[in-house]
Amino acid sequence: MKILIIRFSSIGDIVLTTPVIRCLKKQIPGTEIHYVTKKAFLPVLAHNPYIDKIHVIESNVRECLPALRHEHFDHVIDLHHNFRSAQVKRAVKAKAHSFNKLNIEKWLLVNLKINKLPPVHIVDRYFETLKELGVKNDHAGLDYFVAENEKVNTQELFGVAPGNYHCVVAGGSYFTKQIPINKLRVICTASDKQLIVLGGKEDAPIGMQLANEFPGKVFNACGKLSLNRSASVIQQADKIITSDTGLMHIAAAYKKTIFSLWGNTVPEFGMDPYLPGAGSQILEVKGLSCRPCSKLGYAKCPKGHFKCMNDIEVKGIF
Repeated sequence: MKILIIRFSSIGDIVLTTPVIRCLKKQIPGTEIHYVTKKAFLPVLAHNPYIDKIHVIESNVRECLPALRHEHFDHVIDLHHNFRSAQVKRAVKAKAHSFNKLNIEKWLLVNLKINKLPPVHIVDRYFETLKELGVKNDHAGLDYFVAENEKVNTQELFGVAPGNYHCVVAGGSYFTKQIPINKLRVICTASDKQLIVLGGKEDAPIGMQLANEFPGKVFNACGKLSLNRSASVIQQADKIITSDTGLMHIAAAYKKTIFSLWGNTVPEFGMDPYLPGAGSQILEVKGLSCRPCSKLGYAKCPKGHFKCMNDIEVKGIF
């Protein structure tokens, strides 16, 4: 049997599909697993041993349609379920199994604060898409694989041994998902270990500021590491402090103790850390009439006060 999985983006969403990949491969003997995604997210899946072939999209989904037609798939597992994934399904003409994104229910929660979402994690909802194939969740959690040449020697790079530091994720896809600098300062002060700050190039000023304010305790790695090298640093850390980000889900794949701070998004969307390490905590401000203000995020707080992040108490997390 030959199966194609569709998930175009982004880091966290793709990591959340890894139990589906593993269980399809293990529970249907002889299955050949293909995956189609954007080229930018290839590193997330590049070393996954349960995938036989990855098809990448440079800019438009039409680029890969001829190659996908040539594969003659038996089934398509559509975990993105949008116009572009519909193009793929029409092209390959295989039996399709499509994920229900519950967009109406999300709209009700964001706009009317009416929660009709099922209390079920998105990973378990992904498996509802596989019912017809008889594939079940093995509850072994998420997967994330890094090649040997991408693993980081933290002692050489930062002067700190594995397990003797915490990771702080400074970035986020939207401002309203990011941990404010004043909260990061409190976290750095409270930490009983050295900290490595992770993020993209755009987060480098925050990482540099924290490293300057806490010399010898905080190391700025923002923009200095690839995604997989950042994953390697997370794998060797003691605890992870993060907002709702892709690195949060990578930390969950490594069963890390995660302190996740939730701003404009809410765990009720079903994308909280999946089967993380012992002692993990979700920190959020409940009861705000404006929360959630979006299922994604904004460049600034629509209300101007950013209470969803600013009012989170972080002093006692360690």
